[in-house]
Amino acid sequence: MAERSSAVMLEPGVGMTLPAEVREKLAELELELSEGDITQKGYEKKRSKLLAPYIPQIQGVDPSLQIDTRGQGSSQLLSVKHHKSRAPNSRDERFRSDLHTEAVQAALAKYKERKMPMPSKRRSVLVQSSVEACTPPDTSSASEDEGSLRRHGRVTSTPFQALSHAPPTVEHWFNRVIQGTSSTSSSASSTSSLPGGRSGPAHGPPHGAPHSALNANATAAALADLMAHTHIDPPSAPPDVTGLSERPAHLADRAQVLSVRGVSRGNNHVVMETADGVPVHSRVSSKIQQLLNTLKRPKRPPLPDFFVDDFEDLLDVQQGDPDQPRPEGQQTSPLEGEALGVGSGWPPSLTAALQRWGTTQPKAPCLTALDTAGKPVYTLTYGKLWTRSQKLAYTLMNKLSSRNEPLLLPGDRVALVFPNSDPVMFMVAFYGCLLAELIPVPIEVPLTKKDAGSQQMGFLLGSCGVSLALTTDACQKGLPKAQTGEVATFKGWPRLLWFVTDGKHVVKPPKDWHPPVREANNDIAYIEYKTSKEGSTMGVSVSQAAMLSHCQSLSQSCSYTEGETITNVLDFKREAGLWHGVLTSVWKRLHVVSIPYSLMKVNPLSWIQKVHVFKAVVAVVKSRDMHWSLLAQREQRDLSLSCLRMLIVADGANPWSISSCDAFVNVFQNRGLRPEVICPCACSSEALTVAIRRPPDSGVPPPGKAVLSMSSLSYGVIRVDTEEKLSVLTVQDVGQVLPGAVVCVVRVDGPPLLCQTDEVGEICVSSRTSGVTYYGLPGMTKNVFETIPVSPSGVPVCERVFTRTSLLGFTGPDGLVFVVGKLDGLMVVSGRRHNADDVVATALAVEPMKFVYRGRMAVFSVSVLHDDRIVVVAEQRPDASEEDSFQWMSRVLQAIDSIHQVGVYCLALVPANTLPKAPLGGIHISETKQRFLEGALHPCNVLMCPHTCVTNLPKPRQKQPEVGPASMIVGNLVAGKRIAQACGRDVGQMEDNEQFLYIQDVLQWRAQATPDHPLFMVLNSKGTVSSTASCLQLHKKAERVAAALSGRLNTGDHVALVYPPGVDLIATFYGCLYAGVVPVTVRPPHPQNLATTLPTVKMIVQVSKSVCILTTQAIMKLLKSKEAAAAVDVKSWPLVMDTDDLPRKKCVQTYKPPTPEMLAYLDFSVSTTGILAGVKMSHSGTSALCRSIKLQCELYPSRQIAICLDPYCGLGFALWCLCSVYSGHQSILVPPLELETNPSLWLCAVSQYKVRVTFCSYSVMEVCTKGLGTQTEALKMKNVNLACVRTCMVVAEERPRMALTQSFSKIFKDLGLSPRAVSTTFGCRVNVAICLQGTSGPDPTTVYVDMRALRHDRVRLVEKGSPHSLPLMESGKILPGVKVIIANTETKGPLGDSHLGEIWVSSPHNASGYYTVYGEEALHADHFNTKLSFGDTQTVWARTGYLGFLRRTELTDANGERHDALYVVGSVDETLELRGMRYHPIDIETSVIRAHRSIAECAVFTWTNLLVVVVELEGSEQQALDLVALVTNVVLEEHYLIVGVVVVVDPGVIPINSRGEKQRMHLRDGFLADQLDPIYVAYNM
Repeated sequence: MAERSSAVMLEPGVGMTLPAEVREKLAELELELSEGDITQKGYEKKRSKLLAPYIPQIQGVDPSLQIDTRGQGSSQLLSVKHHKSRAPNSRDERFRSDLHTEAVQAALAKYKERKMPMPSKRRSVLVQSSVEACTPPDTSSASEDEGSLRRHGRVTSTPFQALSHAPPTVEHWFNRVIQGTSSTSSSASSTSSLPGGRSGPAHGPPHGAPHSALNANATAAALADLMAHTHIDPPSAPPDVTGLSERPAHLADRAQVLSVRGVSRGNNHVVMETADGVPVHSRVSSKIQQLLNTLKRPKRPPLPDFFVDDFEDLLDVQQGDPDQPRPEGQQTSPLEGEALGVGSGWPPSLTAALQRWGTTQPKAPCLTALDTAGKPVYTLTYGKLWTRSQKLAYTLMNKLSSRNEPLLLPGDRVALVFPNSDPVMFMVAFYGCLLAELIPVPIEVPLTKKDAGSQQMGFLLGSCGVSLALTTDACQKGLPKAQTGEVATFKGWPRLLWFVTDGKHVVKPPKDWHPPVREANNDIAYIEYKTSKEGSTMGVSVSQAAMLSHCQSLSQSCSYTEGETITNVLDFKREAGLWHGVLTSVWKRLHVVSIPYSLMKVNPLSWIQKVHVFKAVVAVVKSRDMHWSLLAQREQRDLSLSCLRMLIVADGANPWSISSCDAFVNVFQNRGLRPEVICPCACSSEALTVAIRRPPDSGVPPPGKAVLSMSSLSYGVIRVDTEEKLSVLTVQDVGQVLPGAVVCVVRVDGPPLLCQTDEVGEICVSSRTSGVTYYGLPGMTKNVFETIPVSPSGVPVCERVFTRTSLLGFTGPDGLVFVVGKLDGLMVVSGRRHNADDVVATALAVEPMKFVYRGRMAVFSVSVLHDDRIVVVAEQRPDASEEDSFQWMSRVLQAIDSIHQVGVYCLALVPANTLPKAPLGGIHISETKQRFLEGALHPCNVLMCPHTCVTNLPKPRQKQPEVGPASMIVGNLVAGKRIAQACGRDVGQMEDNEQFLYIQDVLQWRAQATPDHPLFMVLNSKGTVSSTASCLQLHKKAERVAAALSGRLNTGDHVALVYPPGVDLIATFYGCLYAGVVPVTVRPPHPQNLATTLPTVKMIVQVSKSVCILTTQAIMKLLKSKEAAAAVDVKSWPLVMDTDDLPRKKCVQTYKPPTPEMLAYLDFSVSTTGILAGVKMSHSGTSALCRSIKLQCELYPSRQIAICLDPYCGLGFALWCLCSVYSGHQSILVPPLELETNPSLWLCAVSQYKVRVTFCSYSVMEVCTKGLGTQTEALKMKNVNLACVRTCMVVAEERPRMALTQSFSKIFKDLGLSPRAVSTTFGCRVNVAICLQGTSGPDPTTVYVDMRALRHDRVRLVEKGSPHSLPLMESGKILPGVKVIIANTETKGPLGDSHLGEIWVSSPHNASGYYTVYGEEALHADHFNTKLSFGDTQTVWARTGYLGFLRRTELTDANGERHDALYVVGSVDETLELRGMRYHPIDIETSVIRAHRSIAECAVFTWTNLLVVVVELEGSEQQALDLVALVTNVVLEEHYLIVGVVVVVDPGVIPINSRGEKQRMHLRDGFLADQLDPIYVAYNM
């Protein structure tokens, strides 16, 4: 309670006045919420009721909406100024184009307090690469982005100051700069509607402040954490708009404090506990609690249930909303343009027009090129264009040859590679190709070998058969070069010859040579490239006739007359820039002033200045050119735009073009601009110009606007919106159809049915001006260029063939065409259509100035779990703080959710200037998407919202009432299924050594019978023998130990043996048996890592109640050292004895236990779930275990086996210490630790001693595959040969790791290892050896099971390679004397063959019980003696705690029976219960590791029903955030689970035990206690 009240007190002006009883009630409410007794809504209602009397209200305004007063002064000043200028043409309020910004702000204000946990980052990841580091050198105007607009000059302190501080960005046009409110006020008002609806500062500490200031005092951090739950709106402090003022720490309105490495996190008394009672640092847990609160919030109305087959977990396509709007209008009819007027004296082709003007008007200016300072550098006249084009045509036709053959023939394709700053050379080259009857293919200048989309461009050139590229001298020098000095071959490009078209390389044609000037025909004139949504590049071929009639149509539509001047800002290589600035201009003898991009970057006003200077009548621009000029226009006084007859807006079809147009008119009306000159047009690569608004004097109807409901549009229906002001789209018309063309609108999906009048469809055009094919792609050409629209009855609408434009829209009244989006940007989410451009517009309207660097944002969809998911990627401003970014991101999510009613799956921010660029600096969307999917985007902030987006998961499984035991057994009998039970072969005859009941007697007998027979040989890391022991030597050493112990200890005392792997450990073990004490083997602490390893030693010594520790001198010193004292209390060790120099004393007599059931030794081990459990092994059990292993592996005194295992517990201990003494074979012991220095040690030993049987662990196998994978040749040179190995068994207590065993077999096949040799064993705490492959019997079998069935605890066998298949390998053969049955975990009844259940085992070598279980209070007594509930109810079984199944195979055992294979699926304790299904962590982890090459290891666990995925990143930290989306995707796709938290850590953080198994519960506790030092933690919404 104390912390709570202090959190309340924190808020000045509120806390001071809250009475104690109110604070108590608040605390109770908090508790109810956290325990789920009250909904979030109810909680908020009650809370606000309690607080209502104490929160000061300013004139009745909700405090969360109060606006910064400083910002307001300036905004009022501004709005007055603009209202004056707007008065004359004030229009209907609903058509205002800044509506969107207001809609977004209103939508955000509607959101109630909504706190999301902020991701935590390591400091090093926060240091963003500076923009300069990412910016490529500006080698040509195309290299930098469209928005890279540098403003020079003094910043004036006008009301627009907020704009001039930051480089103006494309986002700007949504800001209410023009219509009445400044961005200052919008940023202020939106600061108040933070995701939490909180007003108050939203900024982190200033950049200069040391970051640790965030954690300045840990109590403040604790309070900040609590603030996340104590939702009391602080009274509104004015937002800190500058982000530079210092703020006292107590005002930190942060729900989270970033985790910063190396900052002490002491004094935090808010302690939570995990389920196991592990104290947890509150920070992580409070974030998880926050996440849970966020997820508890009621979602949208639930979607109708999907059909779920009991078995298949089918994800069904969601049924549409029954109330969704449907089109009701009549069927549309094709819309015809006016007739194309044909003049009598018109030239018959474009080359004829050039010839005419070149000869009759040679002095007329054709093209003026400007330099980057805006000065005209060169004016190309028609005469010059004609003569220079002729020269080039002559050179191309006659002077280029290879092997005396002309290099080019008429109709060949030629690449034109010209920079955007050189329109003159491009125009000469283009017309030179036309005159030479070659087909120009204009492409972008490749700047680097890795340009975005460059490979696709190469594919286009290859498919067009291009072998020659024309370029300028300067451009050729700038291209990337190979070492030979020639132009480098770009990836995916064909081999090209580069020809420079500058004067000295072209030849003057002879007097009598004339180029062929023919009439326009249907041959291809040029090929224009187009990039599709997926990123592939196609070439649209345009015929000579189409090129000509397109020029004629544009001339008629734009009323061009000879000699007029036009300015062109667009790329002259394609689309409107090419059509107006290069083709139509020559047809009508226009003078084009070409504005290069590099000039626009320096001076955005340049195009307006040129219109003014050259008295241009037409300007061809894009919305952003108008937008930028708005930002710069204040410096210019004497500009006049009264000469403009048409301002052609080439991207008039974009959703944001309307606001640019409106804003532009508002500002430039007083500079002579008439509103009616704005002429938006719609273009398409396939159909060329689709529609264009005519200048008003041509007697056309006035322009139209429509305010459409966004929600209806998402269903493809047009509804003019009347009530809802928030989610609307205002669109302007793009004018009328071109002369001579026919337009119709067809359905987007399925056959091309004509749409109804109120339905959105794809616009199709039939005209002589369209492109004719995709070059070289006949299939796609047929779909796009040869569409025949049909009526609902299936009858073709008209004789003509139509071309699809990939524009979505409808036809309105007066024959106007409206475009609402492009197919390329269409995203279909749950059956509703959303347009990428609309989503961009909404996102940019959220505080645009502040975050998105130059408005650079990409929106696209990725397919995850059978539906499109929306991804938003934006470049963040270099100076944005973590906090700001997170605030902005959460608000974008809310805005999109509110306006588009669709969830964003992933929102990523990347450092400025790092997104792949399109040729003119825009964002290359398909490349961005590719990088996102490959995990190569390197974002600096990520927010994933799978919980809100993914609504098509299969229904959670309801547990069915179990079938009764009796009916189950009857069911099995009726179905003819056998009960799943199997046993190993009989133990058989006793042999000579088997008359001994006690293993210590066997040693004494061997010491007498075969004293010099070698039993053990230990190897060191160099491969040399470090120690050996024969039967007699071992016996003598054991006697000395027994003598030292006798008299000091009592019979039955427990003694801890803390030794490194070696003969001493084995001798001391037998010494203890001789002396009648109970040995407990303990792994010694690691000298370099005492802090974590020593406490385990201490715990085992304490829990096992050892009264004495036997060890070596070195370890004894270590246990009592200063370093040890830092980790444990060294004074509390029991008696410690070193056995290095024991006197040669014989013990008086060896102890004889009264019965074989007496305790022989204790076996302690930490399970994968983090539980330390010691089991009791009796003398009889020990002998039975050795006998079983001896029979299975055919071990005799003449055999040698190699063991590379730890000797401290389980089967490793038995093989190392017991089996050799029992069976008499020689064991070559390789301590696994030695492999760290010499990975090939074990395999070299196996080869050197020609070992037939060897044992290892998974960690050893991993060291060999990773460390020796590339060294097999070197090992061959050393004569390493593994052909001798018959069985190599991996000792494990888990499902066999098939991928690892297979790659091991594959790698060492070259060294003679038989692919049949590698197999696995299976044991567990209750019985350390249940299965072992052994030397005889059939090879291990593999089956494939359906992973989805496993989740329902069912086994369904499938074919290899089928979807969702999971390979399982048999875990070796069941040992002699062992019986196994599969039982139902809940009813404890036996199951049938191939049914999944718990593996129960009965055998003479079962352990006799737990000595103690540390970490589980309920001692598992029934683990060791449990009986079936029906069937054979007499046999006593031990429960292994592992799920698996038995399956009878076609193979036969050694004794002629059909072989029963046991398949282990996984530990019951490890499984995750999620959505009513059972998941095995290893399956999820395998999927995650496959998701990205930098994921070295992965572990998953659950916490409060959230799935937490921890991945180890092997690579640079900047890749950390790439993994979040990939991990979330793969788990959704393959397991139908939503990941709650993704934690990215350094390699080696996931704890692993000696058997190489992951300790997931340790990891969980470490995560919750905030001890992992993660690189990044992402909380998925």
